[in-house]
Amino acid sequence: MSEDFPRMTSHRPYLLRALVEWINDNGMTPHVLVDAGLPGVQVPASAVKDGRVVLNIAERAVVGLQVDNESVSFTARFGGVSHPVMVPMAAVLAVYARETGQGMALPDDIPGTNSEPPDPGSPPPSAPTPDEPSSGGKRPHLRVVK
Repeated sequence: MSEDFPRMTSHRPYLLRALVEWINDNGMTPHVLVDAGLPGVQVPASAVKDGRVVLNIAERAVVGLQVDNESVSFTARFGGVSHPVMVPMAAVLAVYARETGQGMALPDDIPGTNSEPPDPGSPPPSAPTPDEPSSGGKRPHLRVVK
């Protein structure tokens, strides 16, 4: 990426808001899959399974839903008890409709598109050179679909 262009903000919150709107417009229930192990995630421990949690973010299921560029936050009931929930945008793995499973896994941000500048003390990631062998010498797992 050239230094001539300004850094862009994360695309993840924009995708999340658009997908939630699409799911709601179709009368479905939006759910988000969250990596509960990342720093800043605040969910009841009882809701976490295998380091992940699925949250129903339908308007009828939460109070005060806020989806900004940094996080998703709201208050919801877990086991009949109201809990504040806070999920940093980086911890949102996917959004989908409960009824159909349609949705999308949110892609990682492209390097250089976040609002934080890289650490000047760290070396830039190196691209493999053509002389280097590929990782593990394994065959590609993609196949042609006709």
